[in-house]
Amino acid sequence: MLKQDQFVTPLLAWYDKNKREMVWRDRGNAYYTWISEIMLQQTRIEAAKDYFVRFTEELPDIQSLANVPQERLLKLWEGLGYYNRAKNLQKTAKILVEEYGAELPSDYEKLLALPGIGPYTAGAIASIAYDIKVPAVDGNVLRVMMRYQASLEDITKISVRRRVEGELTEVMPERPGDFNQAIMELGEVVCIPNGTPLCDRCPLAETCEAKQKGEPEQYPRKIEKKPRKIEKKTILIYEKDGMFGIAKRENKGLLAGLYEFPSIAGHFNKKELEEKLAEDGIIVKKMQSLGAGKHIFSHIEWHMKGYLIELSPTGKQPELIFASLEEVEDTYSLPTAFRTYREKMRKILNKQKEGGVSEKKGVL
Repeated sequence: MLKQDQFVTPLLAWYDKNKREMVWRDRGNAYYTWISEIMLQQTRIEAAKDYFVRFTEELPDIQSLANVPQERLLKLWEGLGYYNRAKNLQKTAKILVEEYGAELPSDYEKLLALPGIGPYTAGAIASIAYDIKVPAVDGNVLRVMMRYQASLEDITKISVRRRVEGELTEVMPERPGDFNQAIMELGEVVCIPNGTPLCDRCPLAETCEAKQKGEPEQYPRKIEKKPRKIEKKTILIYEKDGMFGIAKRENKGLLAGLYEFPSIAGHFNKKELEEKLAEDGIIVKKMQSLGAGKHIFSHIEWHMKGYLIELSPTGKQPELIFASLEEVEDTYSLPTAFRTYREKMRKILNKQKEGGVSEKKGVL
């Protein structure tokens, strides 16, 4: 059982002294709280800061988020991954405009009913923006609690999260937002997930059961993850007069609705690839290997080989959008998975410019 004097009081005192400055923090802005919490679900705080500033400068409120074209929204989200988060943000923004006067409701249950908002996010918005006494339990909070109680429970189970929520609710102080953020902050910078926790800096060390046992890194219990599925892909970067071919993905499945460099399943060397493309009537004039690339999603890994290809005008031409690299980077939302090849193309173009060659003459 948690105690005010042993858990809440020292935790808030530590937070008041050590909390980090965040661009979204201490503004009393529910919109900022919402956007930042959605971004931070799969992104480190340091990485999220610049994305947050860029996003909120262009979309400063719920109305602007509801009205922005989806392609522009996805471009603003580019690099954060898990693009359904951005789509759910807009779905929710439209509901808020229609039903709540373009404001986030100050009610936990109403927040929970909105697309993309689960128990943690609803708790964070309600407590941080509206001072409602509800917990916000994320992975950091669960780790702190399992160590504090020396518990080997499975933190992936809903029953464990609910138990923790109940215990935190019982000791929730008059500063619920600060209390929730204090536990999360402690988990991020002191009771860290990877490596040995920094117990000498922890305000809860004196009453932490895992610390008393001398083995805090043993908690929480490690849950074995399923190995990711490996998918081999050959990335085809078609070039024409300094422009590069991209295609829009289907509006379903992985990376739905985003743009991509076309690809084919499997790995091919140059000769094999020429023969493969010729089967579809595509004739290669020149080809250059761009080497290997890898991208890790939550459940799969793409192992890639890339080629820069100039097509013969006598063969079939793929139905693609041809755009400059500047347009690809500024206008079209390409997943981070293709960043390796965008960077390689940028190096090729920069080298070409240094040599005084116009991009319009082609890259190969």
